[in-house]
Amino acid sequence: MSGDKRRAWADTTPLLDQKHRSSISPIYNTNRISYAAGGLLEMAYATAPPARSRSVFLGVDVGTGSARAGLFDESGKLLGSASSPIQIWKEGDCIEQSSTDIWHAICAAVDSACSLANVDGEEVKGVGFAATCSLVAVDADGSPVSVSWNGDSRRNIIVWMDHRAVKQAEKINSRNSPVLQYCGGAVSPEMQPPKLLWVKENLQESWSMVFRWMDLSDWLSYRATGDDTRSLCTTVCKWTYLGHAHMQQMNEKGFRDMEACGWDDEFWEEIGLGDLIDGHHAKIGRSVAFPGHPLGSGLTPAAAKARNFELGLVPGTPVGTSLIDAHAGGVGVMESVPESVSEAKENEEEAICHRMVLVCGTSTCHMAVSRNKLFIPGVWGPFWSAMVPEFWLTEGGQSATGALLDYIIENHVASRSLANRAASRHVSLFELLNGTLESMIHERNSPFVAALTEDIHVLPDFHGNRSPIADPKSKGIICGMTLDSSEKQLALLYLATVQGIAYGTRHIVEHCNAHGHKIDTLLACGGLAKNPLFLQQHADIIGCPIILPRENESVLLGAAILGAVAAKRYSSLIEAMKAMNAAGQVIHPSKDPKVKKYHDAKYLIFRELFEQQVSQRSIMAQALA
Repeated sequence: MSGDKRRAWADTTPLLDQKHRSSISPIYNTNRISYAAGGLLEMAYATAPPARSRSVFLGVDVGTGSARAGLFDESGKLLGSASSPIQIWKEGDCIEQSSTDIWHAICAAVDSACSLANVDGEEVKGVGFAATCSLVAVDADGSPVSVSWNGDSRRNIIVWMDHRAVKQAEKINSRNSPVLQYCGGAVSPEMQPPKLLWVKENLQESWSMVFRWMDLSDWLSYRATGDDTRSLCTTVCKWTYLGHAHMQQMNEKGFRDMEACGWDDEFWEEIGLGDLIDGHHAKIGRSVAFPGHPLGSGLTPAAAKARNFELGLVPGTPVGTSLIDAHAGGVGVMESVPESVSEAKENEEEAICHRMVLVCGTSTCHMAVSRNKLFIPGVWGPFWSAMVPEFWLTEGGQSATGALLDYIIENHVASRSLANRAASRHVSLFELLNGTLESMIHERNSPFVAALTEDIHVLPDFHGNRSPIADPKSKGIICGMTLDSSEKQLALLYLATVQGIAYGTRHIVEHCNAHGHKIDTLLACGGLAKNPLFLQQHADIIGCPIILPRENESVLLGAAILGAVAAKRYSSLIEAMKAMNAAGQVIHPSKDPKVKKYHDAKYLIFRELFEQQVSQRSIMAQALA
């Protein structure tokens, strides 16, 4: 596939323009850039030529804008990584991708990562996949089936952030099914049942053609192995599957695939999707497995071969049951704590329950685990064994964080000149903005950087509120705008947006703790976790230390851990996490009481902004009644 052909697929403007991609992953440098398989490949972290007797594990992560591959040794050290862009179409609330394009991008990234790290295919002993929780449609031959209004078969994925199914979500929630208590009391339009219902109601021809509906990460492992076993992570978190139906099977020896007994058939029938029950749920999953369970006979010969957009690995290489990308980030970072932090708790089991992982990218996911199931209104879960086996997962989230910062920066009149200066200096836009804010502290005699935004307040719900209000209709608010269009004003708006995102995280943490959690430590990974301003504002606003992992590619590491478990290098996911996670820098909150007082005041305004919006909605609804 040529680069021109890839670009020709976009008949609408891409959601995230590649020219500003650095804003999603700020404050870092890559070693070199090259072209392969028709796409721009970003490669980083090359190491010296290695000995040939080692075991290497491959993690693959498909995000919103790119497919990435990372190679890790048994201690979790990154040997090399590469990425390749993927196509995305956006038309209003409809956001779509192509599974064919994604597989091609994965193969290009794997080939380049192996070359960069000087790793032969025979050295790769296990493979794991992670991906966004997007919905894939394929027919009986595995060929793509269109989910697009225009019928283009290439566009066979409804992307996670697609909001076409808001009305279908409302219809499902009105049924008050018992399964809804395990997803915060209501399904989101970002989950799969509303999207499936939308397709059935709007694209009857496509609905009749689809043989398998799959989460993207499950489709990747299926494409690699031919095994249609689904992950407990994807099915429980996005499909209303009741994973705790398998609780007794945890006592059996080792991981294994299990006949799917956690589907609530009454739920599917009452929402109008009873046909998905047919064939023992053949279209949505007849068997499930814990993350890291080895699938089929490993890589098929067709998926492993070294040309025609395949992986270039050895047939039979073990492949682990997949994870959603955010959950892979949790697996890749949750045990990345200094000994001093871990030892402060009474025991290891208690310690892990005091942590929340922030997976900060296009959106941010907030992952916390507990031994007991905790029902938290407006927060997804509790999900049994959806990330860490035998623990209940609570999953908060913000639907737009990196994407919101991109939007704020790119739509400001000063963006072009700032981008040109960043390019000439070979730094990211965020690095320039952070420097501008530092200089403004002295110019304005401000007591600390956060105080620069005393007149600007941002409610970051530009793509709805996922947690803890669970209101997809919520809108973003910017309060305090003037006619100033300078780069300094953009820097202030950027800072206020970062703070708004951090206040949203504080709201989630406080809400979870009010319902039984005891979170006092945050761990952060993802592109935004490379931005020191973003991290410090979060630490100051939430009042918790933030631990960074040694390796900053935590989602890739989490995916690689799945491969290590599938290859039997470690006896369990927890053992692999302890062996392959490692702590890096710790960001501590400010000890200045004035900083806390300031953020407490801004947080109060943050909460009032949403309340005012609800009141305004009511006033306008009455006016139009």
